[in-house]
Amino acid sequence: MKDISAPIKTDRGVSRRGVLVGAGALTGLFVSAGAYVAWSLQGDHGGYVAPASQPMLSIRGQQLDGSDQQLPEQSGEWSFETADELYLFVHGFDTTADAAPNLAYTAERAFEAVRPNPVVGLSWDSDTEWDAAKETADATGTVLTNWLTEWEHTDGRPIHILGYSLGARVVCEALNIAADRNVETPIRSVSLLGAAIPRESVTTAGRYSSGIEALDAPVSNFHSENDRVLGWIYRLSDRSQAVGYQGAGQSETTSGYTDVDVTDLVADHYSYFQPEEGCIPRVVDQFPSQ
Repeated sequence: MKDISAPIKTDRGVSRRGVLVGAGALTGLFVSAGAYVAWSLQGDHGGYVAPASQPMLSIRGQQLDGSDQQLPEQSGEWSFETADELYLFVHGFDTTADAAPNLAYTAERAFEAVRPNPVVGLSWDSDTEWDAAKETADATGTVLTNWLTEWEHTDGRPIHILGYSLGARVVCEALNIAADRNVETPIRSVSLLGAAIPRESVTTAGRYSSGIEALDAPVSNFHSENDRVLGWIYRLSDRSQAVGYQGAGQSETTSGYTDVDVTDLVADHYSYFQPEEGCIPRVVDQFPSQ
């Protein structure tokens, strides 16, 4: 008589119980991973609401054609007579047109305590699928270069650029384009905050090496190991380590580039430029002397 207590084997000699246990463990892993992703995405940028006067540049809805004549639209109040320099804030992934001014205003509030100057926000179509947003970021870099070149010729006051999250890709693409065109820009410094770009992209043979090296201004990367969005989600989606998580590591970086560890100041992906709890004071510390 057949022993019905014996484990039933599959074709590969694995018991049905083993298959079920394995499937259960895998399901548990996915559930745990999903819970961790959801937890990592929790957070906000402080809840600040920009006034209607917030100065903004917008590329929303434009057909990005790669032309060196295409410029962003301007809105808000642009009376900067008393300012010696400006900050330009470039937001990251999944930011709506309504939210973009709020993020620029949040950064402005943070700068007020250490080095007050107007913050201009650059609004671009990042509220789309991840891969599409990366392509749009690349194309937006061209329009940003166009505007920087025009500003150099029409105004000329120095600009400190802050590229946050996927906005770092916009900024670094603009540096590459400016280097390719061999044009002058008013950039006084570049600060990458929680940069969602690969760590190898800033190395001597990396994608952005030519733009960083050609820039006559420092490029500082402010990274935090508390940034779970970059340390977990970005790594899964792009299968690479983000430079905003642990910096460039031991790789040889491009001349003009510096890693700045702000793990002690930045608690998550949303805190880099918040007043009181972010790393803006350390950003200012990295600015070149006036």
